[in-house]
Amino acid sequence: MGKYWNEEIECMSREDMKKLQSERLAAQVRHVWDNVPYYRKLMEEKGVTPDDVNGIEDLYKLPFLTKADLRDAYPYGLLAKPLADCVRIQSTSGTTGKRVVAFYTQHDIDLWEDCCARAITAAGGTKEDVCQVCYGYGLFTGGPGLNGGSHKVGCLTLPMSSGNTERQIQFMRDLGSTILCCTPSYAAYIGETLHEMGYGPEDIKLKAGIFGAEPWTEEMRHEIERLLGIKAYDIYGLTETSGPGVSFECEEQTGMHINEDHFIAEIIDPDTGEVLPEGSKGELVFTSITKEAFPLLRYRTRDICVLSRKKCSCGRTLVKMTKPMGRSDDMLIIKGVNVFPSQIESVLLKVSNATPNYQIIVDRVNNTDTFEIRVELSDDMLSDTIKSIEELERKISGDIHSILGIKAKIRLVEPKSIPRSEGKAVRVIDRRKLV
Repeated sequence: MGKYWNEEIECMSREDMKKLQSERLAAQVRHVWDNVPYYRKLMEEKGVTPDDVNGIEDLYKLPFLTKADLRDAYPYGLLAKPLADCVRIQSTSGTTGKRVVAFYTQHDIDLWEDCCARAITAAGGTKEDVCQVCYGYGLFTGGPGLNGGSHKVGCLTLPMSSGNTERQIQFMRDLGSTILCCTPSYAAYIGETLHEMGYGPEDIKLKAGIFGAEPWTEEMRHEIERLLGIKAYDIYGLTETSGPGVSFECEEQTGMHINEDHFIAEIIDPDTGEVLPEGSKGELVFTSITKEAFPLLRYRTRDICVLSRKKCSCGRTLVKMTKPMGRSDDMLIIKGVNVFPSQIESVLLKVSNATPNYQIIVDRVNNTDTFEIRVELSDDMLSDTIKSIEELERKISGDIHSILGIKAKIRLVEPKSIPRSEGKAVRVIDRRKLV
């Protein structure tokens, strides 16, 4: 099959893609207007009708949707097809407010799995591969999405879900898994456990990993690649727009190609909503132009990133998005300073005597923010003197201060004392009463 799943789309000229997007956008706006009273009301409030949207140049006229809208419209208020035409729901793992429930027709699932097949193929996957899917199954989109994409490619698929890590490694070794799909923090944990069991990359057949669902840095990528002896690829998606596969990384590893035949991407100023020019850093907004059951127009993801149309060596012409550089809604403000956990992770992963396992603890005492970072020591530091451990704490504190401009209390803790995650890692504990 080669390195593309759908070469005609993935390498389509910019003009042809704009024409395709415009046709699909106009049809989707009419579909939503006719079938979603909630969104039609938002359009009417903005003075927009389907006749005003003839192509992607008119996209800016449409109102935004936010997660608050999805909760307000729960459960069926944004449904655009009869419930009898829907065959599945998926749901976010959010813990505040009402859960977001997304609906799928069979056509929606086919297109979603096709997007995941593109990601697997871009990572070198073929029908000769054994794909071990360790994302969670059930309502979480990670497992079902990559599982379906793996089937489309024709891989032998191991639907492992997360957990029972030693069994994961046993299956990986016995069945010769070549592609691993999971969260980056769980990939690192698998790598740790593999080495603790006395094995190394030479004892497994993995060649590639497809990791997403949580923020991770280049330093973490290199650590995972070292632990597992693989090439680590990023994947991005949201339950609200389908799930993983909205965008995916190619071998160049300089950003994720967005499946533009299904999703139109914009970057906006998160404060004003103004559309920013290409190359600007801002909030990512997606419009689904092929979804039938749950088509979101101008959905604000809250992820901060940059879009680029710089020519890619892989030959794909699909626009690229950077890794999310944080979120406009989970950003921490500590002592008046904007702090993204990814900034802290970037510092910690450069420290040779610490592990990538950490927790950020934020609290408020006497109306003043406290800021503590707990970092696990590596095993070989356990025998070091108190003086050398204190020196390491001071070094990390200085590095953090130089990046953020504020001081954090660094507390080095024993190996394995920070709880491991087999799903999304819990990196931040904010004990302040900020609401």
